[in-house]
Amino acid sequence: MATVELRFSALPEHVRTARLVAAAVARRAGVDEAVLDEVRLAVGEACTRAVGLHQSAGITAPVKVQLIEEEKQFSIEVGDEAPRSAPGDRAPGSAAEDLETEEDEMGLAVISGLVDDVEVTAGEHGGQIRMTWPTTPPATVLP
Repeated sequence: MATVELRFSALPEHVRTARLVAAAVARRAGVDEAVLDEVRLAVGEACTRAVGLHQSAGITAPVKVQLIEEEKQFSIEVGDEAPRSAPGDRAPGSAAEDLETEEDEMGLAVISGLVDDVEVTAGEHGGQIRMTWPTTPPATVLP
């Protein structure tokens, strides 16, 4: 299992680099060429979401992206350190907080539409989005 780890400051201008690295590693791992645009878009959404969560919470820690090549699949994990509580644990928020929640849900909906296998986890120490795509083994050349 090969893993590439990328950490970047929570700034929007670094999201493009994360997308490009993810697409390059996905291609090398054997992700079908036809879905590489979806990989780029999904990683862009996940990283943009993480950057937004860090900025709104005043977190200076970097956003973490892991690109994991396994035997028959390729996974990307985008992690943030923004603490979240269960919806019932907080008092009704301001209009700005409601808008942030709506934008967050929209970003997750976009990711879910692009990737068949998505797992989202969140807690008091941050969250993670894990996206997985199948890979095809490299073609063997016969003599």
